[in-house]
Amino acid sequence: MTSLPTVAILGTGSMGGAILAGLLGPGIEVEGIRVTNRTVEKAAQYAGDPRVTAYATDSDVEANRAAVAGAKLVLVAVKPAAVPALLAEIAGAVGPGTVVVSVAAGVTAATFEAVLPESVSVLRAMPNTPAIIGKAVTGVSPGARSSDADLALVRALFETVGEVVVVPEARLDALSTISGSGPAYVFYLIEQLTAAAVAKGFAPEQAARLVNGTFLGSVELLAATGIDPAELRRQVTSPKGTTERAVAVLESADLAGLFGRATDAALARARELAAGA
Repeated sequence: MTSLPTVAILGTGSMGGAILAGLLGPGIEVEGIRVTNRTVEKAAQYAGDPRVTAYATDSDVEANRAAVAGAKLVLVAVKPAAVPALLAEIAGAVGPGTVVVSVAAGVTAATFEAVLPESVSVLRAMPNTPAIIGKAVTGVSPGARSSDADLALVRALFETVGEVVVVPEARLDALSTISGSGPAYVFYLIEQLTAAAVAKGFAPEQAARLVNGTFLGSVELLAATGIDPAELRRQVTSPKGTTERAVAVLESADLAGLFGRATDAALARARELAAGA
């Protein structure tokens, strides 16, 4: 059983919602969960769960301040462009000793620390959407004034939804291009291989079963055996066989270089966001 103090999640879009789903899972006790959403309709989704107090910012100008008051952990999960105004809004409401965690891509801990009181510690985190099913990989980086105890608390928070990797903040944006954006790359590959199956005459339902099952089975094989993925690939690739011919096409397209360029583009965008672009 994991026990956590009161948590406030400001913004329950894809990432904030994923963390909330994880916190509501079995085996986790939280003293209280407060969430803020833009609309009353979105807030009403949580009306039937006594563990969650939901506020709508469109109808309550004090929503974010009310959510953070008395919370030990505050998760800032709004879009990067909305962070400065949100910090100015809550700065007077967060109490001493509060731990504020940012999951806003590209926004530095220093940006938070410049606005929030010195008695508030700041850490950054980059989870990914498998948090919804407790299978996230989350990068966590301490801020300039966070303690080991703060890091342990934030680590415990994100371990409720998967694995945690602690890295210096200078590496967090690079991490976000791998594990943070990674699910999108995987889903894109599944999407394209499914389209190839349909083009070869399979019904969409059949194609989905073939491709989804192959990805799931392959990942489970990797996890179960601990064998290096390159070796597992070689085990499928018989000399002068069909798979070898297919892999040769992928290599001729410089797939490795393509992934390098894609993650470089994501990293450049993270730096633009940090600069306010």
